[in-house]
Amino acid sequence: MEGLNLDGWLPIRVWQEAGQWRVDWCWFADARLLQPFFGDAVEEALRLPFNQAFRRQTPLSALTQWQQQKPGLEPAALIFHASRCGSTLISQMLAQLDDHIVISEPPPLDTLLRGDIPHAERCAALKGLVSAYGQRRRGPEQRLVIKLDAWNIGELALLRECFAQTPWLFVYRNPLEIAVSHLRRPGMHMVPGMIGASVLDDGLPFSGQEDFIARRLGRLLQTGLEQCRAFAGTALNYNELPAAMAGRLAGFFRLDADHCRQALACARVHAKQPTHAFAEDGEDKRREASALLRERVLEWTQEPYAALELLREGC
Repeated sequence: MEGLNLDGWLPIRVWQEAGQWRVDWCWFADARLLQPFFGDAVEEALRLPFNQAFRRQTPLSALTQWQQQKPGLEPAALIFHASRCGSTLISQMLAQLDDHIVISEPPPLDTLLRGDIPHAERCAALKGLVSAYGQRRRGPEQRLVIKLDAWNIGELALLRECFAQTPWLFVYRNPLEIAVSHLRRPGMHMVPGMIGASVLDDGLPFSGQEDFIARRLGRLLQTGLEQCRAFAGTALNYNELPAAMAGRLAGFFRLDADHCRQALACARVHAKQPTHAFAEDGEDKRREASALLRERVLEWTQEPYAALELLREGC
């Protein structure tokens, strides 16, 4: 692979084949990643005639080789979250900024974080993957921000080992509102067995969907709390958004006044459905919650949620 040239290419899949880990790449040229999730950007790019005709696959070691050959931006911030709580709004606001690269929940990162890979090889691949995402494909990019999947809060210690100086954020919300959202349309981590083993597992039997979602959510909030305490994370409640982008998040992301104005302009639309206007739905979700769901959410999430609020207010 001497003289490896991956300019304009981004990793879209990491998988194991015949005992060897490999990387699937897709050509993005200089296209900006403005979609709510990295997977959306990949789907759009794969429709290009070029990508239908040409594909690149490499060994996992190519990530490290490409990093050494052409280092990308170091991550400026990591966004962790409790799901359905405003993290996509934050990433979409930042994605509007010309000098920012925002990678939202890229599947290859989750695979490297949780796959069965030797530690040294995993760390090297993680640094190489992030470097690939941090390539200046357009020119003005200065900052790389990565939003992870909700369950990746369990892998924070590994990411801190690789990116010790990178500040990180944990976004959460009234847990009853999160739970109602997952009852309406469950996320992957709220479907038994969908994501495999994760920090959200408690090994206990569950009595129904309300019980399962409430318990998983409790584990998620508890882990976020513990990680904030252990690794100096910044806790942010959904109810601070979007105004926080011109307040304490401006300092966290190192945004100037122009950045803040551009970012806040994006807050008028729905983060996951950009063609729709944003409408606050917290009250509707709380009203929709059944007595059973309220009982389960109170039992499993009250303590970590209250502790997160105390931590946030203390900061």
